[in-house]
Amino acid sequence: MAMSMSMSMSMSTRLVPSEKILLLESCKTLRHVKQVHAQILRSNVNNSASLLLKLVLCCCTLSSHSPSALHYALSLFTHIPNPHTRFSNQLFRQFSRGPTPENTIFLYYLLRRNGSPLDRFSFPPLLKAVSKLSALNLGLEVHGLASKLGFLADPFIQTALIAMYVACGRIMDARLVFDKMSHRDVVTWNIMIDGYSQSGQYDHVLRLYEEMKSSGLEPDAIILCTVLSACGHAGKLSFGKAIHEFIRDNGFRVDSHLQAALVNMYATCGAMYLAREVYDQLPSKHLVVSTVMLSGYSKIGMVEDARFIFDQMVEKDLVCWSAMISGYAESDQPQEALHLFNEMQRQRMLPDQITMLSVISACARVGALVKARWIHSYADKNGFGRALPINNALIDMYAKCGNLVRAKEVFKNMPRKNVISWSSMINAFAIHGDADSAIALFHRMKEQNIEPNGVTFIGVLYACSHAGLVEEGQKFFSSMVNEHGISPQREHYGCMVDLYCRANLLRKALELTETMPFPPNVIIWGSLMSACQNHGEVELGEFAAKRILELEPDHDGALVVLSNIYAKEKRWDDVGLVRKLMRNKGISKEKACSRIELNNEVHVFMMADRYHKQSDEIYRKLDAIVSQLKFVGYTPSTSGILVDLEEEEKKEVVLWHSEKLALCYGLISERKESCIRIVKNLRICEDCHSFMKLVSKLYQIEIVMRDRTRFHHFNGGICSCRDYW
Repeated sequence: MAMSMSMSMSMSTRLVPSEKILLLESCKTLRHVKQVHAQILRSNVNNSASLLLKLVLCCCTLSSHSPSALHYALSLFTHIPNPHTRFSNQLFRQFSRGPTPENTIFLYYLLRRNGSPLDRFSFPPLLKAVSKLSALNLGLEVHGLASKLGFLADPFIQTALIAMYVACGRIMDARLVFDKMSHRDVVTWNIMIDGYSQSGQYDHVLRLYEEMKSSGLEPDAIILCTVLSACGHAGKLSFGKAIHEFIRDNGFRVDSHLQAALVNMYATCGAMYLAREVYDQLPSKHLVVSTVMLSGYSKIGMVEDARFIFDQMVEKDLVCWSAMISGYAESDQPQEALHLFNEMQRQRMLPDQITMLSVISACARVGALVKARWIHSYADKNGFGRALPINNALIDMYAKCGNLVRAKEVFKNMPRKNVISWSSMINAFAIHGDADSAIALFHRMKEQNIEPNGVTFIGVLYACSHAGLVEEGQKFFSSMVNEHGISPQREHYGCMVDLYCRANLLRKALELTETMPFPPNVIIWGSLMSACQNHGEVELGEFAAKRILELEPDHDGALVVLSNIYAKEKRWDDVGLVRKLMRNKGISKEKACSRIELNNEVHVFMMADRYHKQSDEIYRKLDAIVSQLKFVGYTPSTSGILVDLEEEEKKEVVLWHSEKLALCYGLISERKESCIRIVKNLRICEDCHSFMKLVSKLYQIEIVMRDRTRFHHFNGGICSCRDYW
């Protein structure tokens, strides 16, 4: 009330300068400051410049709860002739700390234009503003001016220059300034160490940390957190352990940030038992450190342990939900990922783009088309529909769910495409056996001046491999280097080995395996081994299997194939030795299973499965189909049954394969779609392939079968793979 009365009186009477100063000191809002400013302008007193400066300082005081006060301060400052440097420096500091650092730059140019002086205190806040804006060119100018004025020896200016260069991504320039400093405090070391960490140069972080300790300066908790993070990223577990010991030995107070850094370091290095030790000692498990733990477990496939941490968390945010969903998706438990996403929906937790990408990936792994359509609709309704990464993931999802038409629709309707979009669509054609479309799209991509990358070529080579296009594959492989300057990686050589293997050019495949610039991995030897099994090359297949076992002694696939090779040759004693070795090591063959989605429910079948509630009907249907197929010449093929059984027993076993049971369930069930879609975790066998072709013709139905490596579209007695798989 008194303030309002005073302001009202000031509008009708002239106040002397001392009274105006008293009014300024009483100002609590920007509106009051403006009223006093109006009186100063009306008074036209000799010392109005002094009063304007006090108005500027008053605005700076009000800026913490009124950001617009700084804009008004800058406007006032422009009307002050020859302001003292300490006033401009104060304004520099206020602007550099506030939400509008660009005003600092405006003030700098104003002072330079007016010829107003700058002193050594002007540069740190000015450089701070430059850092916030990442304005490198201006930073270089300010650096030059500081040098010209002889201020470069000032440690505060040197530290500000280092921070500016780090913020602008010029880590080498920052290091040059750092190395010239005669005195470095903890802040300076922290900025330089953090700069290396932000640029991903983790070895430099660790070396600089050692250099700091050698200088006799003790690191603080902030530096230790940064260095621990670098240890995790660089996989330097022993270095991280040494820092942990240093923390214990020097009595550091381990706050929540340092706790999370220690847990994260151990978890990122894969030492979850050590991460768990630190975690279990914490008096309270806050959200951040618990999320670090569950992410660490998820990354190494220990999803049960991750879920235990997740379930123990009282408070859950979007990050931990996303981490848990991602853990399931990447650990080949896609159904659990989708269940958890549904639970997240019930908790009214809205996903972000990272969550959606994990959910789309999980759906792709399940191969459930109805769920895929729902997720696509959900993404559109919740504002993710135009996001480039989401659309790229949707192409992959629809392709892996067996609906190439929908994948093409997503690709066609994308508002913009990048190389990942084109590569995803090429790969979609490849896994569906449509090599012609994959190659045509590759050429169209080049016509639109989209430069292919290594992933693009993997898709094209895969398409050639699964279609038997040996000559075309060789040309694409050569063009990587000759036309596009891409050095083939192990994956590309693997595609070429697979191309030769499928075409029964086994000696050529072996030659490439032995001459490529990388040591062959398990996947490459595996291609050769499987091809040898399929083409009856016993000696070479045995050689490839043994190379795999040298790399991974417990590799179940190699031991199984080795057993199968011996079984084909009826070397039952050798079969017995391999199987005894597997029993002794606790190694078992991966069990085949097939999934079929009907009416928004996924049904899973194992070989000779009797657990399904309609199993009696399923087996009756199977018997009926076999009886019908025998009239068109079908006889169960037992070539894939490599156990010492009588021929009739083998025929029974092959008829009970999981994909046949899934198919029969699809035939006896009411379906919304005419097409039956089946997903199998292993490669489809020769007999099931023939069976599916005949059933598609007999029942005039399309069957889409996804196995471990590709899709088979059965229709009218023909398969899209043309019996080349």
